[in-house]
Amino acid sequence: MRFIAAVIEKLQRHPKRIVFPEGAEPRVVQAARQFHALRLGAPVLLGERPKIKRVADKLGVSLDGIRIINPAESDELENFTERFVKLHRSKGLKSAEARTAMLQPNFFGAMMVAMHQADGLVSGATSITGHVLRPLFQIFRIAPQTRVASGCMVLEVEDTAIGEKGVLFLADCGVVTDPSAEQLADIAVDTAQFARHVLQSRPRVAFLSFSTKGPATHPSIGKVQAAVALAQKKAAQRLVEADFDGELQADAALVPEIAARKLTRSKVAGHANVLIFPDLNSGNIASRLARHVARATAYGHILLGFNQPAADVSRGSNAHEILGVAALVGVQAIAYHLLLDVAKEKLPGD
Repeated sequence: MRFIAAVIEKLQRHPKRIVFPEGAEPRVVQAARQFHALRLGAPVLLGERPKIKRVADKLGVSLDGIRIINPAESDELENFTERFVKLHRSKGLKSAEARTAMLQPNFFGAMMVAMHQADGLVSGATSITGHVLRPLFQIFRIAPQTRVASGCMVLEVEDTAIGEKGVLFLADCGVVTDPSAEQLADIAVDTAQFARHVLQSRPRVAFLSFSTKGPATHPSIGKVQAAVALAQKKAAQRLVEADFDGELQADAALVPEIAARKLTRSKVAGHANVLIFPDLNSGNIASRLARHVARATAYGHILLGFNQPAADVSRGSNAHEILGVAALVGVQAIAYHLLLDVAKEKLPGD
C-alpha cells in the first residue's frame, strides 16, 4: 500500500486515459470507479452499455465520469478498420477480416492507444495472456533500442528491508518462454528503466540462477553470464543508470548476510530491487509463489518493450490490484515516448 499510494500520488499530478477492454467485468468496473474517484484520469470501459450498467447497479457503483464505448457502435470503427488494413496490407488482410478484429475489445482498445485516443491499456482479468498479447503484437511495435517485449511483475512485501523499501520488480514473468542472452539483457535494461521511472532511485539488477558465481557449469549459467555483460553495455548505450550483477541465487540477491558469505564485493548482491529470471518458468512460478505464500501484493504484468503502455493482469487479480496496475500503466505513460525515443513514430498504417 505504501508503494501504490506513492504511484497514485504521482499519477494525480499527470492524469491519463486508460482503456479497459473487459468493461463488463465487476472487478474492472470497481477499479475504473476508483481510478476516476482518485482523480487519476479518465477510465474507458469497452462493452455494451446496458450490460455494464447492470453490473454497476448490482455493485452499487456510479458510472459518472467513466466513458463507455461499444466497439460495434463506435464512430471510430470504420477508421480503425481502415488503419488495421493499412497496417497489414503486406499480408493481404481483407477489410471484412479487419472489421471483425476491431469488433473485439482487445483489438479496439489497442487501436485506441495506437491512435492516441487513450494513453494505456489494461486487460487480462477475464482473458488468457495470448488474447491480450496478440492484438498488441499486431497493432503496437517493439520500441526502438530493444528487441523484445516482456512482462514485469511488481511485488510489494511487508518487510521493507527487501528490495526498495519492500518493493521488487520481477521479469520476465509473462511473455518470453526461453529468452536468449541478448533478449535477457534487453529485458533487464527495460525493467531497470521502468523501475527507475517509477521509484526515482537507482535500480540494482540481479540476474538469478541456481548458482552464485560458483564452479557450476551449465548452458543456462553461461547464458546468464553473457546477459549480464550485454546488459551493462546496452544500459550504457541507452543512458540507463543501473547496477547489474549475476549469476546470483535468490538469497544472495536479497539477503545482505548471505551475500556477504558468498561474494566479496557487489553493488547488487544482498540489496537487489530488480530480479531477472533466466526463463519464463522460473519467473512465473516465483512471482505466483510470492503472491500466495508470502502474501505479497502483486501488480502486473506491466508489459515492457512495446512502443505504447499496456498491461496484462492476472485472471486472479482483485479490483485493488487492477487499480494498481492501471495506476502503474498511467505512470508508465508519463514521458513514455521521451523515455523510449518513439515520439517521432508515425501512426499505424502511415
